[in-house]
Amino acid sequence: MTRLLSLALLPLFILSCTSSSNKKDKKDEVPAQETAQMLIALSFDDGPNDVTTPKVLDILEEFQVPASFFVIGQNINDETAKQMTRAISLGCEIQNHSFTHGFMTQMSKEQIEEEIRKTDEIIEKYTGTRPWMFRPPFIDVNPAMHETISHTFICGVGCFDWEPQRSAQERYDILMAAAKDGDILLLHDMTGNDYTVEALRMFIPEMKKRGYRFVTVSELFNRKGISPSKHNGILYSNVLQTE
Repeated sequence: MTRLLSLALLPLFILSCTSSSNKKDKKDEVPAQETAQMLIALSFDDGPNDVTTPKVLDILEEFQVPASFFVIGQNINDETAKQMTRAISLGCEIQNHSFTHGFMTQMSKEQIEEEIRKTDEIIEKYTGTRPWMFRPPFIDVNPAMHETISHTFICGVGCFDWEPQRSAQERYDILMAAAKDGDILLLHDMTGNDYTVEALRMFIPEMKKRGYRFVTVSELFNRKGISPSKHNGILYSNVLQTE
């Protein structure tokens, strides 16, 4: 929670992270009727924990929607790993959000590699699956990180939900105004972030009423026919980005 208060410079990044052109592998193309669906992905940063993560999972289970969890490696232990196991049982996926949640632009190549490797390994230890996506802490990136890390870089469309003064209604209103087909929504299941849980309870059913289907970030790429290449320099907030 403390580190999130240092995010004063993030709003320009969180609401709209831009990218360059995407690559598409024809063998992975999906039928046109599937790419035409209105699809959106929920994603959560900074878990797992035994306080707020289970509340988020309760909402996902209630409304029968999956999500993607970008976890911090040092937060994972025998107890918190049970939240990841439950998430996977609900159709969710677990991805990489670094090991220490430090400013990686200030790290050496070796330190960057260690942040990714250690988190990948502990996720794989408890889930049996190795991550292929990475969300940079603080959305703090530089060319060296893109050159060093082979994972697909993910940003997202957020609602400033790391700011404790933002009410559930404010978070809901921001998401409703911004969300569109192909978006990756950036939220946080950090300990005590109950306003986001409340906002989800309003947001999910309303988006369903509007014809949206919730999928994981991996499925969002797949169903939109996008196969991101390694080291492509793109920071995705929407899988349909072309630049």
